[in-house]
Amino acid sequence: MQIKGATAIVTGGVSGLGEAAVRKIVSQGGNAAIFDVQEEKGMRVAEELGEQVRFIKTDVTSEESVQNAVDQAVEAFGQIDMAVNCAGIGAAEKTVSKKGPHDLGSFSKVIQVNLIGSFNVIRLAAEKMAENEANDEGERGVIINTASVAAYEGQIGQAAYSASKGGIVGMTLPIARDLSRNGIRVMTIAPGLFDTPLFAGLPDKARKALGEMTPFPQRLGDVKEYAQLAESIIENPMLNGEVIRLDGAIRMQPK
Repeated sequence: MQIKGATAIVTGGVSGLGEAAVRKIVSQGGNAAIFDVQEEKGMRVAEELGEQVRFIKTDVTSEESVQNAVDQAVEAFGQIDMAVNCAGIGAAEKTVSKKGPHDLGSFSKVIQVNLIGSFNVIRLAAEKMAENEANDEGERGVIINTASVAAYEGQIGQAAYSASKGGIVGMTLPIARDLSRNGIRVMTIAPGLFDTPLFAGLPDKARKALGEMTPFPQRLGDVKEYAQLAESIIENPMLNGEVIRLDGAIRMQPK
């Protein structure tokens, strides 16, 4: 699929990996509908990037909110061709600690946002993509989800986060198979340690130490590298039903 003239939904698109994806899509002549809860930042990004971008305040865990946002995106740009799921939250809590057992509410919230929120967007975006006219490859849409290396090597205190990202990995192939009859591809990117707002407040020494955990290149990933891979996935019709680790060969230790 060619990005030029196409329209993408990008969840979590006001910062980090999502913002990088938005900027890449716009730079290649595409349109982007940003689904995020951070209204002030979202409006600022949309104003900067111009008419190719719309910010739509969206709670990915709400069926009504996502349906309304999808409808607004179609109204603004005519159709939806791509969806990039970057919205997510984390939690650091041991299964049992000195404070007692893991809080069930925090576990549920991470699953709700990261896993169920991603699926909520997938199903409603795919419904619209299925209505698109197919290109020469028979393709009508591309969906890219964001997992994490924590899906494979979750660290101490990452039970909730790893479970949510493992769920994204696990649903990639069955959803790709489900949507194959509609000409919609489904892929997942599993990033390693990336220079996102999560690490922004850390001292330079701590950031450098984190980067050196990666075998090569020994640094934090640049969000532009995530966007570069997303672009390749969109444009390569043979990429489907798979998870790509984008991690510099890192394998996370327990802590």
